[in-house]
Amino acid sequence: MQPSEEKGNAHIHHEKHIEDNIDSSSEASSDFPEGGRTANLVLLGSFLSLLGGLGYMNSIGIYQAWISTHQLHDVHKAKVGWIFGVYNAMSFFCGVQIGPIFDAQGPRWLMIAGTLLFILSFVLQSFCQAYWQFLVVIGFLAGLASSFIFIVPVSCLSHYFNRRRGTATGLAVSGGSIGGIIFPLAFEHLAVRIGYQWAVQAVGLITVVLLVAGCILLRPRLPPTPMNMSTVLPTMTILNSPAIILTAASVFFMEWAFFVGLDYLSSYSLAYGISRGLSYDMTVFLNVGSFFGRWIPGIVADRFGRFNTMIGANVLCVIALLAIWLPADGKVAVVVVFAVAFGFASGSTIGLAPVCIGELCKVENYGRTYAVIYTIASIAALTGVPIAGELIHQCDGKYWGLIVFSGVSYATSVICLVAVRWLQQR
Repeated sequence: MQPSEEKGNAHIHHEKHIEDNIDSSSEASSDFPEGGRTANLVLLGSFLSLLGGLGYMNSIGIYQAWISTHQLHDVHKAKVGWIFGVYNAMSFFCGVQIGPIFDAQGPRWLMIAGTLLFILSFVLQSFCQAYWQFLVVIGFLAGLASSFIFIVPVSCLSHYFNRRRGTATGLAVSGGSIGGIIFPLAFEHLAVRIGYQWAVQAVGLITVVLLVAGCILLRPRLPPTPMNMSTVLPTMTILNSPAIILTAASVFFMEWAFFVGLDYLSSYSLAYGISRGLSYDMTVFLNVGSFFGRWIPGIVADRFGRFNTMIGANVLCVIALLAIWLPADGKVAVVVVFAVAFGFASGSTIGLAPVCIGELCKVENYGRTYAVIYTIASIAALTGVPIAGELIHQCDGKYWGLIVFSGVSYATSVICLVAVRWLQQR
């Protein structure tokens, strides 16, 4: 092998194994099961939990489109957007406390709490009629429920997988994409046949069954630690290195843009005269792309580097937004292509972000680090959708401002990730 070739291979594998240096004071990589009966059952539990909980998050666009044209048809789009902005923010923000509790005590009681909150939110959502009711039930209650399911299953995987963490996490979060395919189709067909109330409750029943399975299957590998102020309180000292700060900034800009496409794609389609059924199905097309985007790049990342793959996924998001959606002008075929392409690219970032975070911290601190970074991202999740709604208003009902905003956000995320890679190579 030539010296230049050896140097190139070393460059590729430098990022892939950087966690071995970061975790040198923790467990050796060989201590992770990387498979086996218990680890695979935990992976299944994570998949089923995210199929239910993250499936709801990935279906949120169809609820926004329905509510905007039915119960809240006379409410300004930006105001309706705050319901879903609050939901997105709560899904991330509450993790700042959930992560440390997971690190100390494991997943069981946290999963049970999230499941009970989802039961309550689905029942109440089916009866909502007024703006404030949707804000409280979807924004705050369902957002709080989602925060448990967003943090715990992914954090649990970090106990069992290190070398194969990208693959395992990708397979688990692909459950959310499947939920994002099944639930919109189920809701769309049921709502026009048996009504909104029963459609919401039917989707809720499926979700709860999946979450109960997750409660049974998820279990920690590390022993619990005593419950005290130092183990369960969040701390911003997690942000103790430029690499972690830049990764947090990257996730912030990703989430600022991600929910805009997810929440407004169906509304965009309706605004451009695409049929109601096909407009709602745009969320399904997006999640079909997202399904493949959540596990294929995970396999690639374990081979060629997690941050390398993450940078590529964000570049694809920029291309999908600015080169496909921006000039689409409501053309059905182009919008469908965008939905699949953006679903694949953005799904890749959702699956890879937890893995990249895992490279920058010890396994026993993973839940806390993951939660703090996504708590910061909750500000983006809160404001992104309402900003997009206001941009529609400022652009006279057109969506080009929203699309440019999303593309620039993803481009900024790319810059942050490139800076992290530069720091890793120093």
